[in-house]
Amino acid sequence: MLKLTKKADYGLMALKYLAEHPETPALSAKDIADAYGIPAQLLAKILQLLTKSGLLRSHAGMNGGYALSRDAREISAYEVIHAIDGPFFITSCTKGAKSCDLTPSCTIKEPLARVNDTIAGVLRSISIYDLAERETPAGRAVAAQALVTLTL
Repeated sequence: MLKLTKKADYGLMALKYLAEHPETPALSAKDIADAYGIPAQLLAKILQLLTKSGLLRSHAGMNGGYALSRDAREISAYEVIHAIDGPFFITSCTKGAKSCDLTPSCTIKEPLARVNDTIAGVLRSISIYDLAERETPAGRAVAAQALVTLTL
């Protein structure tokens, strides 16, 4: 079964929350953690990773916190997952040049590589904006369709 790690889940949730609150210049890790019931210390580490990767900007000081570094339409789910968990592979044999003992007789490496590429393509096509809840019924329909696509 393909499954996101909790860290990737929390990262996507955090960016979604930031996209839903564009009127706030910066939100603290605690604000986001409280909104979803996420452990604040874990979320702070995830937000630091996302800042290091350039997906977020951090603001120090009394009213500091985090903000998206780009428009939510320009940040993909794939980028968030990659920043947190590293490269995306559904099987270890698609990880590169290193081969296993079965390489000469393997009949599934290439088909699995295509599956991997397809899943990565779907994740690249879903933006944080797509995940964010918007006030209009049409906006909710787009977000719902993006989530359905993500779970397939």
